[in-house]
Amino acid sequence: MPSAVLDTVAAYRAAFRPSQTLRAPYVMVSADVVVVADDDETARRLASGYGPWAGSIGRGEGVVPYLTPAEVTAFPWTEEDHALVADRVDTQFVGSPATVVRGLRTLRDVVVADELLVTTVTHDHAARVRSYELLAQAWARLG
Repeated sequence: MPSAVLDTVAAYRAAFRPSQTLRAPYVMVSADVVVVADDDETARRLASGYGPWAGSIGRGEGVVPYLTPAEVTAFPWTEEDHALVADRVDTQFVGSPATVVRGLRTLRDVVVADELLVTTVTHDHAARVRSYELLAQAWARLG
């Protein structure tokens, strides 16, 4: 979890002033690139295109098509590319339902978040839908 999240939430809570609409701080944290599959290896494979995709944005090239796992293996990565997206890739929530729920619970509990916003990015629409289904089922049981 990037320290910026903790710093940002702390600053928000410190600066918060109650209003008629909101009496206490309300924290929603974005959990980036949640990819859930039946097992950790499959989920990592489905999420593998995230680095090149995020890198294109970080380099100012704009959004490029999300690579398939096969295309990722042929993608020419440099050390600079890895460094550019390391914080984004390292903080993804990717894995089996139990793995991802554990990570999301930790995020929620450490930040003391009222709500999590999860997004799934992968090259395959059916895998993305399945990811949300698996997460919903696991969160209902384990969250």
